[in-house]
Amino acid sequence: MGYLTKSDWLRFDREGYLRLGKVADAAMLDAMQRRIDDIMLGRADVDYRRMLMQLDSADGEYESAGPQTRGFKGATLSYRKIEQLENDPLFREYMTMPIFEEAARRIYGGIAIAAFRAMFMNKPGHQGTQLPLHQDRWRALDRDPLLTIYTALDAATQENGCVEIIPGTHNCLLNPKHGSGFLTAEMASGYDDDPRRIPLCLEAGEVVLLHNWTLHSSGVNRTPNPRRAFSVCLMDAATINLRYNRLAARGVLFEAIA
Repeated sequence: MGYLTKSDWLRFDREGYLRLGKVADAAMLDAMQRRIDDIMLGRADVDYRRMLMQLDSADGEYESAGPQTRGFKGATLSYRKIEQLENDPLFREYMTMPIFEEAARRIYGGIAIAAFRAMFMNKPGHQGTQLPLHQDRWRALDRDPLLTIYTALDAATQENGCVEIIPGTHNCLLNPKHGSGFLTAEMASGYDDDPRRIPLCLEAGEVVLLHNWTLHSSGVNRTPNPRRAFSVCLMDAATINLRYNRLAARGVLFEAIA
């Protein structure tokens, strides 16, 4: 029996997102929380040379965030993003759970499926970087990844800068000229009073499936505690990065079904 129902998928298709509730048990959630802190503090047995790491901005402005480059940038809990977590055994175990494979098969069918990125996202206490309204897409790819699995590692609230989405905006690309799907300031202002906009307030451990084209943004963290999350974007493993003329995937998560 499947984990998700026909009505679940009808809602996803209509609104561009679906709340799954808590997927991992308390032990797995605690392990992921501790593991990511160890990675940030330089205590983890990982190859930091392969990891894309970015420090949070000091002033909350998106343009002020540190460079997103490979390598460790100091022992601090103020990282904004850390990528390549598909190479970490604990995070890989989590992201290959059967419910996530079922979701990926619904979107991509029986082909080989890979992670485009498996990424830690963080808004440290009394910090956090404003994320402008945008759709997730990458013009350098020959086909768009369409599914993100978003897991709250801490409770997400409006006070600590939770993701805000505008359901029903996933049916087309709104600014295809932008390489990463960001709206122009004029486009974004048209959604300022959109009655569909909702905050994704989540308990620690809750999971949301997101169509990558669903408009979303987030604010700063006005609380003393961090707002951490684990975001996995899945794609067709045959996707080509046109910039380098090579496969965009760094490894297959779910093998093709014969």
